[in-house]
Amino acid sequence: MADSTSQLPRRGLMFILSSPSGTGKTTIARKLLAEVDGLGLSVSVTTRPKRPGEVEGKDYIFVDQAKFDEMVEAGEFLEWAVVFGNSYGTPKAQIKAGLKAGEDFLFDIDWQGTQQLYQRMEVDVVRVFLLPPSIEELEHRLRSRGTDSEDVIRGRMDRARFEISHWDGYDYVVINDDIEACYHKVLTILEAERMKRARQVGLVDFTRKLMS
Repeated sequence: MADSTSQLPRRGLMFILSSPSGTGKTTIARKLLAEVDGLGLSVSVTTRPKRPGEVEGKDYIFVDQAKFDEMVEAGEFLEWAVVFGNSYGTPKAQIKAGLKAGEDFLFDIDWQGTQQLYQRMEVDVVRVFLLPPSIEELEHRLRSRGTDSEDVIRGRMDRARFEISHWDGYDYVVINDDIEACYHKVLTILEAERMKRARQVGLVDFTRKLMS
């Protein structure tokens, strides 16, 4: 899908998707990356072990804890957090250069990372939170995967309730009761945010020419 915005110079944005596990965030994120021009995934630095099929520099930048701590001390992250015992962080230099060049970045992060990004990069951040249609449906989705033990499912449900409690820290909240409908709502948000006057840095010169 082509970018529906004009060809005027535009500052990029940081498009955040957050949700409890099992809400459909990964499906929607993959669809956005596959179908929307000019949108790339923000590649996080992590101490998590590499999983089969993951590619260094594409899925994550894998480092040990000592290196991660060094990067924290050097102020190289826009945000960082510990999730399920592993550290994750967003590299600062790459994102700032991309935004200036008009690139958009998709972030798949939790409410802690979202809060940190917003505090540092407020005007560049768009925050979207996805909710399940009900807590019962969320549990059904987690169980239907057939990959987690009962203890893991209980842990995910407890964390889901905690994450849902932070819904009011987001600009947009979308209920995913239908994956296609939810995707199109999220896409509409992205397209509208791209068109915001403050992000279209070429508008001043363009409108001056129209009025001259």
